[in-house]
Amino acid sequence: MSTRMDAGDDGLDRDGDDRRGGKGRGGPTRKKLLSEEIFLKVDYKNPQVLRSFVTDRGKMIPRRISGASARQQRVISTAIRRARMLALLPFSVTGD
Repeated sequence: MSTRMDAGDDGLDRDGDDRRGGKGRGGPTRKKLLSEEIFLKVDYKNPQVLRSFVTDRGKMIPRRISGASARQQRVISTAIRRARMLALLPFSVTGD
């Protein structure tokens, strides 16, 4: 029984695993996650809405995760920065 690596490709590379290398950019397209009614409520005076765009560690959620457009992300980040300056949102979260 001959076991040649290039015989019967079956989607595997020479190492025997199915990873071909490179970035997987051919994934499914993302749908719009941020609705327009939520975006209209984004304001520095509304920290309840802004908390959905900040992690529990106090970091802003990037637009690839939140699904916001570039313009929406700029408005969100400006509102978060203003809310932090007025102490409506924390800059960072202290440890336990």
